[in-house]
Amino acid sequence: MLHHVSLGTADLARARAFYDPVMRELGLCRTLDVADAVGYGAGITVFSLNIPADGTAPSPGNGVHVAFEVETRGAVDAFFRVALAQGGGADGEPGIREQYDPHYYAAFVRDPDGNKIEALTFAGT
Repeated sequence: MLHHVSLGTADLARARAFYDPVMRELGLCRTLDVADAVGYGAGITVFSLNIPADGTAPSPGNGVHVAFEVETRGAVDAFFRVALAQGGGADGEPGIREQYDPHYYAAFVRDPDGNKIEALTFAGT
């Protein structure tokens, strides 16, 4: 059973400033805030950003991304809009991804460290 996912960050303050409003759009809040990590969830931490334990610079994995399922297409749109407003980069505008499913509506962004995150829904509206 998957418990949580962590991505690397070079700057926790910048990560907090980006993820606090973005995670709110996904229905998650800050659940962890320590010297080397900040985490988000709905009760327990399910997603976090960490300073790499080995002291080297973080780097986003090629092909790696974290996807969050939301209830509506409007929530996907809001996630995308807020992420861009917080300094994220567009990596796939909101829309249908028929190659996965005719109802798969998603948006992709890159956080300030280059990590790729997605919001998706199978809802019709």
